[in-house]
Amino acid sequence: MAIDKTLYDRLGGRVMFEKVHKIFYNRVYVHDWLGKYFAGKPQANLENQQTDFMIQLMGGPKVYGGKAPKFAHQHMMISDELFELRAQMLSDAIRDAGVPDDLRKEWLAADAVLKKSIVKSSAADCSVSYATQAILDFPKT
Repeated sequence: MAIDKTLYDRLGGRVMFEKVHKIFYNRVYVHDWLGKYFAGKPQANLENQQTDFMIQLMGGPKVYGGKAPKFAHQHMMISDELFELRAQMLSDAIRDAGVPDDLRKEWLAADAVLKKSIVKSSAADCSVSYATQAILDFPKT
């Protein structure tokens, strides 16, 4: 699926992305399972990084300076179930930010394109970038 590069403008620009990601990460950080993947990481940094990435993905300014999703998540055991949980939480955040339903669906479709890059079938599929980096694999709680 090709991502519509007009989505950034149709969503209202950076302000809407920031609003959605603030709602989303406020919920993620306190979630019993998903929150474990974010422990010790500054929430504001992740909000900004995700905002920059999604803006660029959806046709906005090219301001993202981080790793590609595959490499940013290579040390995380992200199952289909965990990805779907995250997708549902993102859907709820987009809706709660006041995004119209048709645009919410387009956002989720663009986000879903990333699934094949980060979902793994087992922790054996994970790898680290440096010797002291831990593999993150948490049981569902």
